[in-house]
Parts: sequence; structure tokens; C-alpha cells
Amino acid sequence: MSPTPAEGRPPFLTSAPANPSGAAMTPSDAQLAAITADLKQRGVTGTFTVLKAVSITWNDGSLGCPEPGKFYTQALVPGAQIVVSVGDQRYDYRFGGGSTPKLCENGK
Repeated sequence: MSPTPAEGRPPFLTSAPANPSGAAMTPSDAQLAAITADLKQRGVTGTFTVLKAVSITWNDGSLGCPEPGKFYTQALVPGAQIVVSVGDQRYDYRFGGGSTPKLCENGK
């Protein structure tokens, strides 16, 4: 026998979040400008192509790309992952709450 909702109260319903982690997104102008500036600083020339852009909630301040010997905040960090290519080279950028990118170079 199934339980019935309390008299006068609707049944409990759940819904998915509006923008779950890993959901496709369009990079902001600030994020694209930050990637352009970082690539230029690294001496990378040419126009980049966005291969992947997702909003994601990182498990900690490492933005899913921890470096050995470093310590990170242990809190959820809303952000994004934007992977771009220039020629045949790929660049995996991670963003936290702002528009400052972190290039993930350790293949994670």
C-alpha cells in the first residue's frame, strides 16, 4: 500500500537544477578575452577554436587540476571548463567564480 499525501498538501515533487554541472554553456566575452590574453602571454599565435565549454561545480579550489605540493580550499567552486585549440595544440582552461583562467597542464 502506497502512502498518500497529507490531507490538503500536494505530493512532494523534485526537479533537476536549472544548470547542472557539466552542462554546455556559451563562454562569456570576459572568459574569451582572458583566454586570448593568456595564450598571447605564452607566445601562442593564431586564432583559437572552442572545442568544449561546460559549466561545472568543482570539488575544491584546484578546479579539477591539482598541482603536487599545493593546498586548496575545500569548498565547492562554481565555474567552467573551456577547452580550445590552436592548430593541433589543445589548451584546457578552468575558471572559478571569476574570469581569471587556470590552464590545466597536467592532463587531468
